Amino acid sequence: MNESPRLIDILKSGKRHLSFEVFPPKTAETWESVDAAARQVAALGPSFLSVTYGAGGGTSRYTVSLAEELSRDYALPVLVHLTCISSTHETVRAMLEELKEKGMHNIMALRGDIPKDREVPGQYRYAADLIHEIRSFDSAFTIGGACYPEGHADAAGLREDIRHLKEKVDAGCDFLTTQMFFENETYFRYLYLLRDAGIDVPILPGIMPITGRSQVERSAALSGAVIPPRLRALADAFGSSPAAMAQAGIAYATEQIVDLFAGGVTHVHVYSMNKPAVAAAILNNLRDLLENEA
Repeated sequence: MNESPRLIDILKSGKRHLSFEVFPPKTAETWESVDAAARQVAALGPSFLSVTYGAGGGTSRYTVSLAEELSRDYALPVLVHLTCISSTHETVRAMLEELKEKGMHNIMALRGDIPKDREVPGQYRYAADLIHEIRSFDSAFTIGGACYPEGHADAAGLREDIRHLKEKVDAGCDFLTTQMFFENETYFRYLYLLRDAGIDVPILPGIMPITGRSQVERSAALSGAVIPPRLRALADAFGSSPAAMAQAGIAYATEQIVDLFAGGVTHVHVYSMNKPAVAAAILNNLRDLLENEA
């Protein structure tokens, strides 16, 4: 059995790290292309890889398959996403049994999006319920959770959202990763509020490189993140040229990460998805900052 390294050990090291996120295929037909892209990202040697959850039917199986393969072949810690809103206790328990059997110790526990066209079992209402389930199942799991610097869409306000976030941590969450944001002041202001609320686990900033003009509005719609004028100006100036827009977006994301490191952040998570060229460019821009921490 291949034992995936425990992510919590990296997060407690105090050194600067960079991690990337990939997603599994939606169908068996796309496995080869998705697998190839994910492997190229893994080959870059990030501190860990995060594999998102293929929700719905059997597609969630691809999450575990891809995560196990990447962990085995690249000796990387892999963070496996697990959502609960459409799952039963039996389904979650079976998934946890499988992850434990395969030596996968790192889980990103998420509620998931509420389906609009079908009913859900209703056995889990919040991510905190899933975190409690995982922690009671096996205390050896490292559990991550999501947080929202500009507030969750379902919360009445940021303060209420932070109260719910504290419930996740109290349930056993070891660290948190933020939703994307495009101004670092947003992160640092949020970090202050979390510490003031007694949330003292590592808070990983999540950075999304905007490499296409259409991503600007799509990212705002999906995440609720505020798009600053500087990023809109960048899209207006370079959006008509895919190559120029990609270069400008990578530069913007790199600048954000450098500023976060300078501000004392030790670990940044990049929503590179299955774009190895983007991940490679950002890592190359930051290589000296990271190697000096080796």
